[in-house]
Amino acid sequence: MRRFTATISVLALGAAGLITATAGTAQAATCSHARLPLPDSSCTPGAYNPDVTQSNIHSTICVSGWTATVRPPTSYTNPLKAQGIIDYGYSDTNMADYEEDHLVPLELGGAPRATGNLWPEPYSGSQTAYSKDGVETKLKNAVCAGTITLSAARSAIKSNWTTALQVTGIG
Repeated sequence: MRRFTATISVLALGAAGLITATAGTAQAATCSHARLPLPDSSCTPGAYNPDVTQSNIHSTICVSGWTATVRPPTSYTNPLKAQGIIDYGYSDTNMADYEEDHLVPLELGGAPRATGNLWPEPYSGSQTAYSKDGVETKLKNAVCAGTITLSAARSAIKSNWTTALQVTGIG
């Protein structure tokens, strides 16, 4: 809903001449990128898939290939990524430089289509989308091995993915 509202707001402000566009891209940041590599929690709070619970992890997230069954298509995520680049006010507007990432990853039962769980995570910087992917896998493996609970893994990654392994005691 946030991105839909932001899109309507950008369009309305543009029509009124209250924002300017550079190379066809509206400059109307509504989210902060000051906390990178973390998203702005007011724009991207994270969300859980209610169909994934501790009691069914061995028939959902712990099954090889399960995330492919719930991953939204790029036809859904690319427009969100484009709007998110505007929302976050990134100066680099090249979509290839970002992953439309789930804050709570699908590997841990993150909500696949919740806009509050998706954000354009940069591939550049000291801790990037690539770095987060490794954290996600380690947490999922620990959940599936019974080393930590699904709830602990979700909470840790949602709060701060850069410290999630240390917080959960597996890193």
